[in-house]
Amino acid sequence: MELKDADKTAVRPPDSHLDLLERPLFAHFATLAGDGSPRVNPMWFLWDNQAGVFKLTHTSQRHNYRFLQRSPRVALSVTDPDDQYRYIQVRGEIEHVEPDPAGAFYNTLQQRYRGRTSEVRDRDVRVVLTLRPTAFKVRG
Repeated sequence: MELKDADKTAVRPPDSHLDLLERPLFAHFATLAGDGSPRVNPMWFLWDNQAGVFKLTHTSQRHNYRFLQRSPRVALSVTDPDDQYRYIQVRGEIEHVEPDPAGAFYNTLQQRYRGRTSEVRDRDVRVVLTLRPTAFKVRG
């Protein structure tokens, strides 16, 4: 799934909340189920400041992946653990899904979040999701 070039806008997070994207904090990732109801899951992510996109990992066997096939519109939020009233909310679309059969990106996120890596047992069904933001909202 690819967004058209005209739909790719350079929406950037405010500098005041960039630290929430640079730290290894969990994102609350929202997708839309087949009936249109939202589903939210904690997810690891990597913010690519240069490209202006989020990268997440998932498997092609889970419900969120199937939901994204139907509707690539998503949202995520990241809360500051030191001040729960400070957060950043992101709305956007999954612009690209790339197979990750070696689990390389999952290992990148393991290192970021756990400080170590281990075998990626489901590597054969791993994918990298690229989220292009369309809007940011912040508080605190």
